[in-house]
Parts: sequence; structure tokens; C-alpha cells
Amino acid sequence: MYKSSLALAVALGVIAQQAGAAGFIEDSKLSVSSRTMYFNDDNREGGADNRESGQGFKLDYISGFTEGTVGFGVDAQALWGIHLDGGKGHHPDSSTFFPSDSNGSAVGQWARVGANAKARFSKTEVHFGSALAPNLPILVSNDGRLLPQTFEGGTIQSKEIDNLTINAGQLTHAMGRASSNRTGLSVAGASADSNKFRYGGLDYKLTPDLTLQYYYSNLEDFYKQHFLGATHVFKIADDQSFKTDLRFFDSSSDGKNGHGGGYNFNNNGGYAKNSGKVDNKTWSAMFTYTLGGHALMLGRQQVGDDGGFVWLNQGSVVDGNGRNEGAGGSSFYLFTDSMINQFARAGENTNFGQYSYDFAALGVPGLKASVAYLRGDDIRYKSGHGTYNEWERDARVDYTIQDGTLKGLGFSLRQGVYRGSAESSPDKDQTRFIVNYTYAFM
Repeated sequence: MYKSSLALAVALGVIAQQAGAAGFIEDSKLSVSSRTMYFNDDNREGGADNRESGQGFKLDYISGFTEGTVGFGVDAQALWGIHLDGGKGHHPDSSTFFPSDSNGSAVGQWARVGANAKARFSKTEVHFGSALAPNLPILVSNDGRLLPQTFEGGTIQSKEIDNLTINAGQLTHAMGRASSNRTGLSVAGASADSNKFRYGGLDYKLTPDLTLQYYYSNLEDFYKQHFLGATHVFKIADDQSFKTDLRFFDSSSDGKNGHGGGYNFNNNGGYAKNSGKVDNKTWSAMFTYTLGGHALMLGRQQVGDDGGFVWLNQGSVVDGNGRNEGAGGSSFYLFTDSMINQFARAGENTNFGQYSYDFAALGVPGLKASVAYLRGDDIRYKSGHGTYNEWERDARVDYTIQDGTLKGLGFSLRQGVYRGSAESSPDKDQTRFIVNYTYAFM
């Protein structure tokens, strides 16, 4: 922590000396985002329910770059969460909506700040700091609750070659969406963590309609992962298209994984050919037909029989007193990452579909609605004997005011229903109501 903080301080000092240079101020952006959220996670089988509401604020400052062959800049972020309702009894200690107090209820408020130093040379940018939010096939920053998940480390993105984007980086810590603290990096069910997640990859636009991807990542002492992807959009007419999206992951064990010491992966609570070890191949395919305001998506996903899909997930990391750090809640780059469930257990075959409609086609811009259904079969029990199934139905309506004084004010109502035939998968109903607004000062 000391070395990274010192390096960031030195970088910010260099930037401050050049802050008056043209571009740094002129291209700066400052905004405040507000999110009010009601969250109701209803456990239908008698377990702890989670019913809370909160108010979140996010201040973002994004500078331009100083002049010169190498331009420098800085990004800063401040997050503040305020608990509005839902005391003890409605806030499980495992909650990822708000941090927990010593008496088991939610804390009244919490906050954290972060900043990134950045540099630009030609068409290459480097970012270093504690407010990183990657959105890549091998790591997706989660923003599904009151405040977003962020990471600490360094990233580099280069677009020097036409139609080719190269991404690389190394991350050391994560800041959970319901935490003021940072933690090491880990996987589901592991009690140990790592401070080294390295990745590299490229996106190549072979034609205007076809993009190919390859990424490699390594969470030290946990797993290595290869990703291959292809996306193609076939334009049939001005308001009609057919999109194909193919994804494949190959994940394997690394270092101490599977050898005890807390470095084990629990395979999403499911079967593992080699207990505690990462061993998985997952492929998925999605096809979307769009006509005017209508969009119909159908797809299939297959998780390998030897173990569950793996991704960065700090949910089981606890503090020195054994208390939940609020680091839970993570996303991954599969179509089945849904409101309630992930459909990522060993052997799981998932068929899924979604219908959405954009009411702008009827003269109501800003109004959108969708309904999705997923069913997973052939899931292997942890014992390896027999299989079970699960399904989820999600619906949402979103509306953003398009003009007037309240332009940009957005409302989102989401409702999910999950049912599974295994005791390890409790039935749930979940409702979220979200109000978002962002005000730009510059």
C-alpha cells in the first residue's frame, strides 16, 4: 500500500506542476451522480430476507491531458452512501447492499475516495490508481447496487494500429460496492486472497461488422483463463439487423489453488472433478434479431462437467474480526449473469431468451421494457451423483426524461423470480426500484 500510494502521490505532483497547460482544464469534466435505490431480496424458503433502501452520491472529476509529447492528467472519484431504511432483521450480515454495523444492522453511512494518475502518448493511455473500473471479457466492474465496485492497480490501452485495441494491466486490490475498505483479490468460497491479477488481450475489428477478441488473465495462486470471442452484426435494413455473439472461456488452476491454505475454489457450490481446483471450459452463443423497436434474443450456454465457471469474486473475504467486508457482488462476461443467479455450475446447460421493446418507435423516447427467461439443466450435484435444474425470469421497465428541467432523470423497476430444485439453491423473489440522475458541472 505504501509503495503504490507514494507512486501515485509523485505522479499527481508532476501533474499539478503542469495543470495550467492547455487541455488539462479545458477538457476536464466534473459531474455528480445520484442514485436512490430500494432493494428487496425475498427468500421464499424461510432464510434471511434483505429489505433496504439507500441514497448514493458519486462525484467524478476527469481531467484532460497536459500538452507535449506525453500528456498527463488525473481522475478523481468520491463515493458516499446513506442508509435510508431497513434495520436489524432486514439486513443480513452477508448483504452486499450496505456495510454491516457491529450489532448486525446496516451502518448509517459510509464513504470512500479514489484517484488515478494518467498519461497519454500518441494513441496509448496508461492509468494508475485506485478508481479503476474495467469492462473487459476477463473482468467486469460491478455496478448493480447503490455504489460501484472499483479496483486498484495499473492499466494500459493502445490503439496505435488501425482497427486494433490492445489492453493490458495488473490489479492489486478491489473496493467492494458495499465497503469503505479495500481487500485482496479472490474467488468464490476462498478464504485467502491474492494481490496480483494480470491480464492482456486484444480486440480486432476485422471488418466494420465483425470483431474478434482474445484475452488472457491470471489471478496468482488461483487460476489462469483464456478467452476467445467473436461478434458479428448483419445489417438487413436501416431498422433491421441480426447479431451473433460467440464466447469461449478455458480456465485452469494456478499455483496454490487446490492445495489448501484457503486458496480453494468452491465451484459455485457445485461439483468438482478435483476438489478445490479450477478446471473449466465454458462456451456460449447469443443471437439477436432487431426490427424497429423490437429485439428478440435467443441463446445457449454450456458449462464444462469438471467444475464451475470462475471469475474474480471477493465475497468470502472477511476482516481481522471475521466480519463480512462488504466486498461481495461481482460481475462476469457471460449472458447468464442475471439479477439473482449466474447459471455457472458444473455441467449446466442453459437455454435463455429475452424480448425487449424501445417505445421510441411509438413516439415515446426514453421508455424501454424487457422480459428474460433462463433455464439451466444437467447441473451436477456436489457429490457428483445425479443432476438438478433451475430457472429465472427477469422483467424490467426503464424510463429517462428526455427534456425539460428534469432532463436525464431516470427510473428503473426490476423484478426477478428464481426457482431451483436443489436445497443449495434457495428460491427467491427480488425487486429493485432505482432513480438515477447525473448533473454535469463542466
